Amino acid sequence: MKIAVFCSANKNIDPDFFTLTEEMGKWMAENGHDLVFGGCNSGLMDCIGKAVKANGGRTFPDLDIEIPCDNLSDRKDLMLAQSDIFVALPGGVGTLDEIFTIAAAHTIGYHHKMVILYNMKGFWNSTIALLDDMAEKSMIRGDWRDAIEVADNLEELKAIVENSH
Repeated sequence: MKIAVFCSANKNIDPDFFTLTEEMGKWMAENGHDLVFGGCNSGLMDCIGKAVKANGGRTFPDLDIEIPCDNLSDRKDLMLAQSDIFVALPGGVGTLDEIFTIAAAHTIGYHHKMVILYNMKGFWNSTIALLDDMAEKSMIRGDWRDAIEVADNLEELKAIVENSH
């Protein structure tokens, strides 16, 4: 599968996030999953690219195929077109934008691709609580988990990816 990864480009973050990201990249490469990502050579974005590449995997667009984009909207559109599934590692405003762009398009029927929140060390707990609160207040049509799944560890992530074939 082609897995798009959204994540932080910051370097000064919890070192465990880098370890967990390297494990994910190794698993992706060993199982023939291609990486689609923003191509930044910093933070977790750099980490996932190097981990996939170091273990014999293929990456888009940074190391094997580079596709320049004019702006963030172009980049998100390209990643949506090129990917089968999306995984959000810890990140900031840009990562939230990417998650919700993909999830909103899924909700209104533009595609049926899932976003997985890789909830490393509970990073996404407050976002999950926000989504639950919005759903409780009837601000989300249907169940938000129809577009966004949560994986608390690599085993759960693997199961979601493998079940989405």
